[in-house]
Amino acid sequence: MANPASGRLVLNHSTHLPKLIQVLERLTKLDGIQTITPGVIGRVKGHAPRMQLRISVPIRGGFKVIARQGKTVQEVFILTTLSQDKLEDAIAIALKHQ
Repeated sequence: MANPASGRLVLNHSTHLPKLIQVLERLTKLDGIQTITPGVIGRVKGHAPRMQLRISVPIRGGFKVIARQGKTVQEVFILTTLSQDKLEDAIAIALKHQ
């Protein structure tokens, strides 16, 4: 049973970036994170050798984040009470432990 402080990770797609789910699961354990939903996955021209998560735009109740690894990109929607700065700090911490 999850503790009340933990958020929810919605797994509605069959494909995700490698290691993305582990990073998102670490994020759900942080206070202020309510729901994380991985979205559309696609291909890009550039190459990101390591997993990157970058806040893209604010959405109602949170932020859209772009996850990149290799030539693959995936949208991630994070509903949170955290400010953008605090969320960036939380993402940096979650990425360190991959």
